[in-house]
Amino acid sequence: MNLRALVSVTGKPGLFKLIGQNKGGFILETLDSAKIKSIVNLNTTKMATLEDITIYGEEEEIRLLDVFEKIKANGGNTPNTKASGEELRSFFREVAPGHDEARVYSSDIKKIISWYNIIKEFPLFEEEAPAPLQ
Repeated sequence: MNLRALVSVTGKPGLFKLIGQNKGGFILETLDSAKIKSIVNLNTTKMATLEDITIYGEEEEIRLLDVFEKIKANGGNTPNTKASGEELRSFFREVAPGHDEARVYSSDIKKIISWYNIIKEFPLFEEEAPAPLQ
């Protein structure tokens, strides 16, 4: 799974594709059909690639990519983000066993489900991640 170019931006819904950089910050493009481009100033906005995001675990942090892989391996079926908190938690126990239930909220689970549903159709989801540089 090669999701290196996909980012989450604090305060903005959805996911973005990192397409470039200029003096003012990073140039991002929405993943929806509108393909709106915007510039994000890193001095005032926080941004994280999906590959860098982790989820609180009881013993160690769980990589978001591992959760996405588990969802994909289970057929890619996710509950509706409007489902009850218990239904969401039950689903998350299957795809992220060992997550810290006290620190991972229903809102976090909804966000992860919505992100998965956004990216599952993209070719980046099927590509292997490039090997790290040594």
